[in-house]
Amino acid sequence: MHLFVDSLTNVDFSYLHRSRGIVGETWLANAALDGALDEQGMVCDFGIVKKTLRNWLDTELDHRLLVPTQASQLSLAQREDGIELEWKLDSGETISVSGPAQAFALVAAESITPESVATWCVGELDGIFPTSVDKLHLGFTSEAIDTPFYHYSHGLKKHDGNCQRIAHGHRSRIQIDVDGQRSPQLENEWAARWADIYLGTREDLQSESEQTLHFAYSARQGAFTLSIPANRCEILECDTTVEQLAQYIADQLAAAHPGRKIQVRAYEGIGKGAIASAKR
Repeated sequence: MHLFVDSLTNVDFSYLHRSRGIVGETWLANAALDGALDEQGMVCDFGIVKKTLRNWLDTELDHRLLVPTQASQLSLAQREDGIELEWKLDSGETISVSGPAQAFALVAAESITPESVATWCVGELDGIFPTSVDKLHLGFTSEAIDTPFYHYSHGLKKHDGNCQRIAHGHRSRIQIDVDGQRSPQLENEWAARWADIYLGTREDLQSESEQTLHFAYSARQGAFTLSIPANRCEILECDTTVEQLAQYIADQLAAAHPGRKIQVRAYEGIGKGAIASAKR
């Protein structure tokens, strides 16, 4: 018998890519289980499937930096207080990240793809379901978006939860209205501006050069650092919550278009976000 659960949950995270750098991403998780019917006439109770898989994905993938441990670009050290890594880009530039172990998912693969992550997850989940389940299938898909969107990564040191991790992110759509009318042009401009971007808060910037920015902060989960090429980052004077990102975009656009009312609908992953307005 084959049991399936579509759109089980979604995970927001970032991952390391050899050319794109740190990529913010959002995936939908779909699951299926093969097995014999138990004494209840079920392969496995849907409630158990949903709770077990959601809890595991929320704990082990969501709001983490996914690291392909078999990639030649990676140098990684695991210490008592966490993980330190360097990632060599095809351009010759380097990204360095450190933080508590719980901020990373060490995926045994050469690259991060929906397929490689699904294979790794299934291996990690081996034996988690009742004996009536013979095989677990897991798949990840991206939200179908027919409007402009961007991939951003960030960290929120003031957040009580997992958003405090310095390198996690989202794949997010954006809607911009000017005087009540949708502006595809401005949406495309911001989608291009924040393609595979790291959004850093200036107060977390410890040092900088023309080539590299170094961020560091301490949060409840521990100490975090990130060094990233300057051309892959935008520095904001505010924190990078979705509320403040929406207002930041609105203010930037209002300054560039005086006398026009700007409204920004900024998403954070799938189905959630913030709306902000500005006029100069």
